[in-house]
Amino acid sequence: MKRTLFFAYGVGCYLLFLATYVYLACFVGNLFVPRSIDSGRTVSLGWAAAIDTALVLVFALQHSVMARPAFKALWTRLVPAPIERATYVLASCLALALLMWLWQPLGIVIWNVEQPTIWWLMMALFTAGWVLVPLVTMAINHFDLFGVRQVWLHLMGRPYTSLEFRTPVPYNWVRHPLYIAWAIAFWATPTMTLAHLLFASLLTAYMVAASRVEERDLVAHFGRVYEDYRRRVPAFVPLPRFGSSRPLSENVAGKKHGRDAQTAPSPASQRA
Repeated sequence: MKRTLFFAYGVGCYLLFLATYVYLACFVGNLFVPRSIDSGRTVSLGWAAAIDTALVLVFALQHSVMARPAFKALWTRLVPAPIERATYVLASCLALALLMWLWQPLGIVIWNVEQPTIWWLMMALFTAGWVLVPLVTMAINHFDLFGVRQVWLHLMGRPYTSLEFRTPVPYNWVRHPLYIAWAIAFWATPTMTLAHLLFASLLTAYMVAASRVEERDLVAHFGRVYEDYRRRVPAFVPLPRFGSSRPLSENVAGKKHGRDAQTAPSPASQRA
């Protein structure tokens, strides 16, 4: 019975993530939702910016602190290990829901594209960013990343095993493809307002900082294997490779997004 309840809990948290992810895309894109990044009640510019900044910081702290090995060692004394990941997903969804609920528009337009071809290009990039995020997770193990694999193995009475060490495409191009996908989703917009600019800037800064913390944990865990990977593969911008052409066969991505490390500004797309 306990295993069945854990499985139902994990699947429920995953379905909540899917709903939150779709709503977040509509929220950022000002599409189909009653309250978006540029709509809703307004307060003074200073208060609005302070509230929005605080909301992003709440999400960033939740998303990073709960992913740290030291926190998880303490956290799993209270939360059973099979549902630790699902609980992280739930907490991320709640943090994003709070952000979208209390977000304050700022009203100032930075740019507004009216030329039809460029408008459609920006919307295509926006859509591509939101599609790329789940696609990148598929390159590793989507269901492990969101806690479903953990509760399924527990339901089947099998122990959890970390993902093997390898670097699938696109992780053999850049070390943080998930962050790149998020950045495209946040920045590609035909209408950039001050509120949207604040949202994109804060989360981009968070992803850069989170990537460094994440890599520190990975170096501590994998040592020279990850250091070699980091020397060979750029962090964010694909660059021509010179020197040795030995392929990267280790699963940095799988372990990176497994139980020992992870991040980014999705409710649970990458823990940092």
